[in-house]
Amino acid sequence: MTSTHKPSKGPARTPKVIKTEDEYEAALGRVSELFDAKPGTPQGDELELLVLLVEKYEETAYPIGLPDPLTAIRFRMEQQVLSPADMARYLGSELAVRDILAGRRKLTLPMIRKLNGDLDIPVEVLIQEPRPARRTPKRKKLQTA
Repeated sequence: MTSTHKPSKGPARTPKVIKTEDEYEAALGRVSELFDAKPGTPQGDELELLVLLVEKYEETAYPIGLPDPLTAIRFRMEQQVLSPADMARYLGSELAVRDILAGRRKLTLPMIRKLNGDLDIPVEVLIQEPRPARRTPKRKKLQTA
């Protein structure tokens, strides 16, 4: 008689909170071993718990900061194929859009409300101070003899 029971992929371990890079690497290795585990099985349960622990560790060890408000606006414009003229309904005028995107004008509270409510840009992104624009050095003119 043949058995249909598959052996587990590696010894069962009790997952624990990940506190070090070595524990993180070990957990990633175990996740890799269990990747094809079926939900509702002991291995599937272990995988689900390990993934949660890995995500929690990554949130604290490798935080991803919020994007700059101007970058977020440009990104949303690109996503939704919005021109500066289209953005005027959120920011007041096409001139205001160009000034804001150039960093010459700050967002006002009504603008932030419109961008958040209509374009779903998070308020916590919009209320940040924009990062200073990177200036490109001016090229020196070549002198001709």
